[in-house]
Amino acid sequence: MRAGKLDRQITIERETETVSATGAVSTTWAEFATVRAEIVQRSTDEFLSGFGEDEATGIVFRIRYLAGITTADRVVHAGTAYDIGEIVEIGRRRALELRAKT
Repeated sequence: MRAGKLDRQITIERETETVSATGAVSTTWAEFATVRAEIVQRSTDEFLSGFGEDEATGIVFRIRYLAGITTADRVVHAGTAYDIGEIVEIGRRRALELRAKT
């Protein structure tokens, strides 16, 4: 993976629950990591064709390997939040493809 292709900055967020003094539980998204990413257009078409027609917008982000990311997390890019649907490891902990949709 070439560093020059990682031309976008994305934030990976994780849902957290907080309990207030009154006992009310609220969920918020907290920043897990901010990383550089490449948007992979070719894989996006392949990813979306498997689902058929869908109203959700899909996108594939390729990042350097980062341990701990799960499908319960989400990606924020250019002010839009994307739910991670699939995580594909490239090589042996070399990179990850985060296949996401809005």
